[in-house]
Amino acid sequence: MSGAAPLLKDVFGFDGFRPGQEEIVEAVTAGENVLAIMPTGGGKSLCFQLPALMREGVTVVISPLIALMRDQVRALQEVGVGAGALTSGNTPEETDAVWEGLEAGTLKLLYMAPERLAAGSVMGMLKRVGVRMIAVDEAHCVSQWGHDFRPDYLRIGELKRALDVPLAAFTATADTETQAEIVQKLFGGTPPRAFLRGFDRPNIHLMFAAKNSPRNQILNFAAARRGQSGIVYCGTRAKTEGIARALNDAGQTAIHYHGGMEAEDRRIAERRFQQEDGLIVAATVAFGMGIDKPDIRWVAHADLPKSIESYYQEIGRAGRDGAPAETLTLFGPEDIRLRRTQIDEGLAPPERRSADHARLNALLGLAEALDCRRKTLLGYFDESEVTCGRCDLCDNPVDTFDGTTAVRKALSAMLRTEEWFGAGHLIDILLGNETDKVKQRGHQSLPTYGVGTEYSKPEWQAVFRQMMGRDLIRPDPARHGALRMTDAALPILRDEAKITLRRDSIKAAGSATRRPAVKAMVSDEDAPLLSALKAKRRGLAEAAKVPAYIIFTDRTLIEMAETRPANLDQMAGVSGIGAKKLESYGAAFLEVINGEAEVMHPRRRKLVGRDAGTIYDQLLEKQAELSRGAMGTEKPLSCSASVLAKVAQMYNADAEGLTRVLGERRAERFGAAFLDVLRDAD
Repeated sequence: MSGAAPLLKDVFGFDGFRPGQEEIVEAVTAGENVLAIMPTGGGKSLCFQLPALMREGVTVVISPLIALMRDQVRALQEVGVGAGALTSGNTPEETDAVWEGLEAGTLKLLYMAPERLAAGSVMGMLKRVGVRMIAVDEAHCVSQWGHDFRPDYLRIGELKRALDVPLAAFTATADTETQAEIVQKLFGGTPPRAFLRGFDRPNIHLMFAAKNSPRNQILNFAAARRGQSGIVYCGTRAKTEGIARALNDAGQTAIHYHGGMEAEDRRIAERRFQQEDGLIVAATVAFGMGIDKPDIRWVAHADLPKSIESYYQEIGRAGRDGAPAETLTLFGPEDIRLRRTQIDEGLAPPERRSADHARLNALLGLAEALDCRRKTLLGYFDESEVTCGRCDLCDNPVDTFDGTTAVRKALSAMLRTEEWFGAGHLIDILLGNETDKVKQRGHQSLPTYGVGTEYSKPEWQAVFRQMMGRDLIRPDPARHGALRMTDAALPILRDEAKITLRRDSIKAAGSATRRPAVKAMVSDEDAPLLSALKAKRRGLAEAAKVPAYIIFTDRTLIEMAETRPANLDQMAGVSGIGAKKLESYGAAFLEVINGEAEVMHPRRRKLVGRDAGTIYDQLLEKQAELSRGAMGTEKPLSCSASVLAKVAQMYNADAEGLTRVLGERRAERFGAAFLDVLRDAD
């Protein structure tokens, strides 16, 4: 190609193109409309930067992140290319230099964020400065239902029509549906010349693991790669801070990053990660798009990503230099429940929710795969010719077994309890555990009671997780997370189909050293209902323009979630509900609970009728107020019911004695408030 090879060598310093680059460069240079899907690290930016130098006029580059634009502009300026960016992060001198370059005709690439297209003056300016081509980086951001949707990307199609110039769109992650959206919204429905350069990153090792002391799993993974740069993606801001602290305590060098940080602190974190060797960043997905750090050696997910596209883009930040890189993705039933609920409670239309469930199913299929993960992953992107040897399942093939009988027993327990319960209660039924909850509902008389004793509780938890991963059962938001059977489970229930499960998942769950979980305000099974009750309270409080506690205190809602009163008579017995509140709000909260009844927490029930019972309730209320610290910004912390019961029965308590019961961390959070409660009761 005339002129390309000298520029490639003289300007960019490359002796030759990477696979797939040359024909894309040729098409873009010739002024064709182009859609190029290339794996991360495949050299996308060169495919519009080199043609920009070979064409007349200015190429405007639409890119989603200021940090990415600044990095690319600096890199181009370093090699003598006239490039500039118009961003909110510019100094006045930088902006002046851009305008001078445009007026003098020396600027070849002008980078802009999509948000700038909203300004009415931009269109006229781009026409005036002689824009002859548009390049769109991270083109999947135009997908309205994608994981990185940017509304202003929708303006790019209008820009193309107004300027009447060719457009080249680039992305590393786009399934068939997203590709169709890109064609429709950027190219007006007229198919561009498409280049699909494959999604495989053969240098990246893929590994998934069921959650089992997840923080230790992350720490052990990082410890084995000490001194290497890595990213730990976390589902919450609090978790990024906690994991970064734990890594530092373990002797690693780690920082955290999330959208709640001050802008300057985020910039410092980004700069440190770009510049320091061996630094680990624990981050939400707000971190990473556009990172051009070639030597990230590993990426770990402490929580299940949102979709298979998100997963692939996030792990793609590792090993951009082509050298070996490693990944670890942790997942558990709580991740699946969260992702299903996010879809079901979202504002998308039903057909979109169905598509989102299908995308989640693809990711769960990858997590619960029985053979080569790369084959499963690339199959989602319609690639069938796959060579692996770089995934955990190729390293160690899994031990499987016929799980049909176990799944049928689990489904039977669900159906015989009318699909009103979560996995915890269903497992108690299958194991024949005569809990208060089982006895209260008479579930010890069910035919499925005690039929599952061939497995332990952790083994049954692994079975239920795999059933959720295969989309045989889903949490039902309308029933506060209770499990419901999907149509996919019917053939198994009727014994018309078999199902194979992973035995190693069950072994891993069963053999793991049990560690006490951090207790929440209520049990995992009651947490969805407590959230729903709080949402109802918030709505009523906003309508009445009063503080939420005026409706009901947290203590009252916790007791509702745990006791689940079935009627007004039972609700009248809940602490904090008098006749007037029962009349005003009883029916509304019963509608949320939908007839489910629960007994008082066993630890609290033992204190009924005693002063200690009232003290317990006051301690619980103080705990709720301080669960995220006095300012409401700290990591959630709580005490178990048994600890609260011990504190409630302490007489003549002092700070030292309370610390012995609570432990130092909880004493620091709750000690002073608990002492006030105890002293007021004396």
